[in-house]
Amino acid sequence: MIAVPSRQYFPSDRLIQAFLLLGSLLFMTAGLILPLGELFVKCLTDSQGNFAGMANFVRFFTASSLATGLYHSLYVSFMSTLVALPPAFIFAYAMTRTPIRGKPFFRHIAMLPLFAPTMLMGISLIYLFGRKGIVTTGFFGLLPWLGVDIGLYGATGIIIAEAILVFPPSVMILMTALSNSDARLYEAAEALGAGRPEIFWSVTLPGVKYGVMSAAFVCFTLVFTDFGAPKVLGGNYSVLATDIYKQVVGQQNFNLGASISIIMLMPTLLAFIADNWLRRRQEGVITSRSTPLVPKANAWRDCICYLFCIGGSVVILSVFLTAVFASLVDVWPYKLALSLKHYNFKEYGGGGYTAFWNSIRLATYTAAVGAVMTFGTAYLVEKTRRLVWLRRAAYGLSLIPLALPGLVIGLAYIFLFNSTAFSVAGLKIPNPLAQLYGTMILLVVCNVVHFYTVGFLTASAALRQIDREFDLVAESLSVPFYVMFRRVTLPLCLPAVIDIAGYYFVSAMATVSAVIFLYTPDLQLASVAVVNMDDAGDSAPAAAMSVLIVLANIVAKGVFELSSKRARKAAERWRSR
Repeated sequence: MIAVPSRQYFPSDRLIQAFLLLGSLLFMTAGLILPLGELFVKCLTDSQGNFAGMANFVRFFTASSLATGLYHSLYVSFMSTLVALPPAFIFAYAMTRTPIRGKPFFRHIAMLPLFAPTMLMGISLIYLFGRKGIVTTGFFGLLPWLGVDIGLYGATGIIIAEAILVFPPSVMILMTALSNSDARLYEAAEALGAGRPEIFWSVTLPGVKYGVMSAAFVCFTLVFTDFGAPKVLGGNYSVLATDIYKQVVGQQNFNLGASISIIMLMPTLLAFIADNWLRRRQEGVITSRSTPLVPKANAWRDCICYLFCIGGSVVILSVFLTAVFASLVDVWPYKLALSLKHYNFKEYGGGGYTAFWNSIRLATYTAAVGAVMTFGTAYLVEKTRRLVWLRRAAYGLSLIPLALPGLVIGLAYIFLFNSTAFSVAGLKIPNPLAQLYGTMILLVVCNVVHFYTVGFLTASAALRQIDREFDLVAESLSVPFYVMFRRVTLPLCLPAVIDIAGYYFVSAMATVSAVIFLYTPDLQLASVAVVNMDDAGDSAPAAAMSVLIVLANIVAKGVFELSSKRARKAAERWRSR
């Protein structure tokens, strides 16, 4: 047996690693902890900066219109989760437990809502079920007997839009849960004479219960914190997200907006804690002796699942194709001739193609900076044995953004970066971060922090798949850690890095909640332009801008996936050497 020497750290290695970890902690402190601290300060002060205690919270709960927004948020979140989960479960079941054809096509269609700003769902539903919508008018009078008014504006429209919005993440979580099943349990149930319904209720559902609950918490959180769909479809039906927007943008009441943000944060934080607990419980389901479950053909079940997947794909495609159609129609619904005039944004507000290219730039910078930051931090946390407290601090800070709504982060950034000085014990201390306000740098930092956790967890999962033996061999040969990183770790994990960059790009293009408070007239963004054009009554140009965002994300996702596949092939060749 070859003796492997104990880990020897070069002083320079440990110093460099400590310096890099401190840099990561400094970034998260400036981009997360300080803004949240300033948000908490604002919610406890009045508009003059004087300490107000709980006065802002008392004002919120005593004002019936504001307290109603909390009830509305909880109601639409619960109902949207209830509406979205059953079809998501059936879809995920069809993808994992049946041998139906066309699975890649169905999966790609199911993921389409991830590429769109959330306002697109609302805009498309207006063109479908609004007062002059396709369905409401019976396909423009051609099929009047099909005309039906569902009362779109308010809770009904928000729930439908949110159910479509949360369908993709629900499917992904449930597919993972359904994929991790032990075939031996099903063989034992069949050997005991259990029928298919009994097997489903006694084996399948108990095996995926944690996945279902996790999907429910994710759905609830996403709906509770969403701004786009309620902004377009809410009307007089207020929710917390639109209340924050009204208080900050409409009434310039930043302190009450901060208090509403803290209230919005509470259910989200509880859902995050519950979901994290469920994920830990899920880890013990699969053992080393588990046997993968191979789907078996069943004519009736497969036919039903296939028809369901077709129906779900038609619903999602209808939403997106309606947006495309609306963006091309000359004058809805009176002149249905196709035209590109709504893509000439010079006649409308919002920034036009300048805003679109600003978003492309922002997404590109976010993808590059986010991939480097998250993977670098994950590498230091996973592969460094010493510096325990720094690693734990970096890991803890990396998980916090997942529990923070985008509106809360954006509002916190206003308080920190838009203030030229801080008042401490009667002294005015200049704020060196104020110069970042209104710049592309701040928008990049905001997006990186907002989507940090998913990238970090993805990188951590990829790094944990690399055998520790590589590190031990490098140590025995006195190879510095950065050489090991460049020659071994990065080539093996490059597909994950590319996937992280693709996630950042798509998210930065589509998001509106985190940046709605941070853009300036000189730095407008495409997703914010959709909100502004819809506010001005320019629904068709808003649909056109949404279509451009979706197309940009589809093209970018294709490029990232192609690059990731090539990186995986290169990694496989590296392993075979």
